[in-house]
Amino acid sequence: MFTDEMRACMRKVEETRARRLNDSLAPLEPADKQELLQQFHPDYRQDTQRRLRAGPNEGNRVPVELADVLEGYTRIDPGSICLQNPDYEADVLIIGGGGAGAAAALTAHARGADVLLATKLRLGDANTMMAQGGMQASTKQGDSPAIHFLDILGGGGFTNRRELVRALTMDGPHIVKWLQDLGCMFSRDEDGTLHTIHGGGTSRRRTLFAGDYTGAEIMRTLRDELLNHAIPVVEFSPAVELLLDGEGRCAGAIMQNMETGQTLVARAASTIVATGGFGRLHVSGFPTTNHYGATADGLALAYRAGCTLIFLDSTQYHPTGVAYPEQMVGQLVTEKMRGLGAQLVNAHGEQFVYSLETRDAVSSAIIRECTEREGGFRTETGQAGVWLDSPMIEQLHGSGTIERELPAMYRQYRRFGIDMSEYPILVYPTLHYQNGGIEIDERGESLQVPNLFVAGEAAGGIHGRNRLGGNSLLDTLVFGRRAGTEAAIRSDQYSPGQLHLEHACDYNQQLRERDLDSGISPRLLPDYVS
Repeated sequence: MFTDEMRACMRKVEETRARRLNDSLAPLEPADKQELLQQFHPDYRQDTQRRLRAGPNEGNRVPVELADVLEGYTRIDPGSICLQNPDYEADVLIIGGGGAGAAAALTAHARGADVLLATKLRLGDANTMMAQGGMQASTKQGDSPAIHFLDILGGGGFTNRRELVRALTMDGPHIVKWLQDLGCMFSRDEDGTLHTIHGGGTSRRRTLFAGDYTGAEIMRTLRDELLNHAIPVVEFSPAVELLLDGEGRCAGAIMQNMETGQTLVARAASTIVATGGFGRLHVSGFPTTNHYGATADGLALAYRAGCTLIFLDSTQYHPTGVAYPEQMVGQLVTEKMRGLGAQLVNAHGEQFVYSLETRDAVSSAIIRECTEREGGFRTETGQAGVWLDSPMIEQLHGSGTIERELPAMYRQYRRFGIDMSEYPILVYPTLHYQNGGIEIDERGESLQVPNLFVAGEAAGGIHGRNRLGGNSLLDTLVFGRRAGTEAAIRSDQYSPGQLHLEHACDYNQQLRERDLDSGISPRLLPDYVS
């Protein structure tokens, strides 16, 4: 299970635990934090990004791996597809079957729209299902949407689109009630009140959770509701191109059945992109917490259709990804562990960063510790990491707390013979979240393409340049519902005209004129799967 070298290093963590129980570090000063980010965060490395050479964001810097996707040729032959007799027709087409897509489908359906949900894999195969730590919302006395708003702005470096943050925080309490009315079972205190903890960068205990499987509980609730309402779902059929009409409005999508290869045409008055992020592009060479379908499909489709992308020069690396055992490398170690009191400690048994600092700063501090300061531990396979002192949780809250509060994580480690209530665990940053995305307004509509709506991780501007933990689940539901509402309203006011794919042809021509050849896009699956 552990080498002699690992056991010797663990003993240093154990020897300093009693002293560290009452000796926590303070958060960083703003100037110190900015210096840390500039020196050690992957976004600032010269080799991780390049400027786009085509499209609406030409000249802007984005991760190299994303640039290749955005500068890819369409997967289809636009001239060979008959658009006059669609395979599907709906008022609202939703692309993506995670939390944002499900919330949008339920809301549009409730407003009387004829809804079709198309998803790349199975319904629920999404990052929502994998979210562990919890969801922020101001539900307690002493907290408010205004305080939540300020926390989010501070976490995002005050770069966030404020109208989007206002929508997120004002809708938060309503989202909690909506989920509970649908049957979502959040963890509660003994008196029945919702149990909340701190998250990194928060000034209040507002993170609600369901054990450490919060996303799975939310997705279970939404998926059951979709089935109860018999909302049509087309699985294993990702969108490979958006459709526009003569007025430049989005009017549906081209889909491709992954089992048969058949091309399918879906015509709709309104379209919602809820395809998630780009984790499986493995930006900057990092492992990722993301599911296999997270390959930036929605960004590629919207970009070809004329949408502007924002904040995509900023990527979130979750500070605590698994570094050992090797079979779990890159998997998420939830922020809830640090919320319960687990400290980050280097190979010398020293706490080197305030554990609930914002994610970008904690990730940078860990990278610094493993490079410049030689405070990291390296496994036999060369994987670097620092220790997350998980047994500290038991010291603070009593024996059995980890198994009770973190059951999924506890069982995952036990599969490999590691009892995290007894031994500290080795962690290192892992690619977690796409901070930026498609530019939207507070209703979730693209600013450039009418009747194209965006929700979830594919949307940009909400979190600025760094997302606080617990706000992604809220984001998917708030903007999923907002997009679903507006898309349903718009479908009553508008019927799509003649469908076309001229934008895809024009973009292909632009790539040829600039002698660009990054392959085809969207990728659909990472190379090692497809």
